[in-house]
Amino acid sequence: MRPAFSVLFLTTLIGAGQGMFIALFFCELLAPERASPIFLAGGAALVLVLCGLGLIASFFHLGHPERAWRAATMWRTSWLSREVIALPAFMAAAFAYGVAHYTGVPGTLALGMIGVVLALTLFVCTGMIYAAIRVLKEWAHPLTVVNFILLGMASGVMLAAAYGAFAAPELAAALARMAFLATVLAAVTRGAALIRNARLSPFSTMQSALGIRHPRIVQKSQGAMGGSYNTREYFHGKSPEFVRGLIPAFILASFVLPLALVASLPLLAFLIQYGGLLAERWFFFAEARHPQNLYYQTVG
Repeated sequence: MRPAFSVLFLTTLIGAGQGMFIALFFCELLAPERASPIFLAGGAALVLVLCGLGLIASFFHLGHPERAWRAATMWRTSWLSREVIALPAFMAAAFAYGVAHYTGVPGTLALGMIGVVLALTLFVCTGMIYAAIRVLKEWAHPLTVVNFILLGMASGVMLAAAYGAFAAPELAAALARMAFLATVLAAVTRGAALIRNARLSPFSTMQSALGIRHPRIVQKSQGAMGGSYNTREYFHGKSPEFVRGLIPAFILASFVLPLALVASLPLLAFLIQYGGLLAERWFFFAEARHPQNLYYQTVG
């Protein structure tokens, strides 16, 4: 599949926002004496910035942005429609949570719990957009949803640790430990997905699709002398060596370096991890082998 950079930024930015909000809520729940209202309100504002940037990025993937509202109309059957509904609902909850802390309105824990439920709902909706596509065996597995949750949590808590180092030093050590644990869990489940996907066999081959048992079938042309929607949208255009080389690169940037840096340089750890997660998300899309690629392997 061809990774769309707008979707890469959408999923990684809102994932970090969701993870950070959950971290803020647990700071208030478990250490209310150290989590000041200003710290929590500022954190909620940062969550909204991340989600807003992700929302803006998503519009670059639309052919007709003015029709974006229609995406919510199929919520009964479409995980994408459910995501479109869950994202603004989560942002509204984060906004209310931040305003309540800033103004001193009571009931912030209840608002925080609503926000956490919506954040988890949004994680599931985003992950299920891909896990529900049964024809793509690399995605059609519960690990897809688990990894969307844990990778978002890892980056969000890592950002919360960086924010806490400046705005709430008394919480910095605890947040760094949370970020370390979240990153380790994300590394384990992402590694499990890599191992699983490396062992997959395709649903069909040229031979089974055409009903021809000849051992060697080669496509010479797709029937046109130029590119088409199929070659533009389903091919990433990179060599197999490039795609394979991305695995150790995103493992190093997403997990190894952030784990080494989170205790001393949490902001640098987050920046490196976010770059690694962009590479990981690119690989996530490029790794998926769509069956249509059996028929559109060359331009002409």
